Amino acid sequence: MRRPWQEPGLEKAPGFEAFVRERSPRLLSVARGLTKSSADAEDLVQDVLARVLLKWDTVSRADDINAYVNRMLVNGATSLWRRGFQRESPTDSTLLGEKPVDDESTALAERDVLLRALATLKPKHRAVLVLRYYEGLNDHEIAETLGMAHATVRSNAARGLAALRKAGLLDGTRV
Repeated sequence: MRRPWQEPGLEKAPGFEAFVRERSPRLLSVARGLTKSSADAEDLVQDVLARVLLKWDTVSRADDINAYVNRMLVNGATSLWRRGFQRESPTDSTLLGEKPVDDESTALAERDVLLRALATLKPKHRAVLVLRYYEGLNDHEIAETLGMAHATVRSNAARGLAALRKAGLLDGTRV
């Protein structure tokens, strides 16, 4: 039995630090697609990685560690949707000081449009599209990750893309 004062450290989780270094950017991208804000995505990744560290013995023995952690991300995002997650309230932007930054506005604007479009979808449609297009998983891998039938993955993807097209959020090109 684990006691709170005996939390595992990185020395008891060989390979965890390398996993985090390698996968964090990708996990954050997936989480941004699954949640409705960047702040929620960062919180989700942090919570999931904390749980992964606690279960590293189990996670590191999985056949596909990435699929295991992706499933934890989807489950964590589902919990947020069910709870109506609101841990923190946004700060009024007029209270924050202005800081000069590099102009990455075009890339950020495109990402913002995509994230807002994804936020309009049902959670299962969003999860399937994010795993397919952000994570690059095929239908079989998505079905395994989400615990659904292969045909259900395809229908969720088709319905999600149709909803985005109907709302005018995608042009008529094939995604």
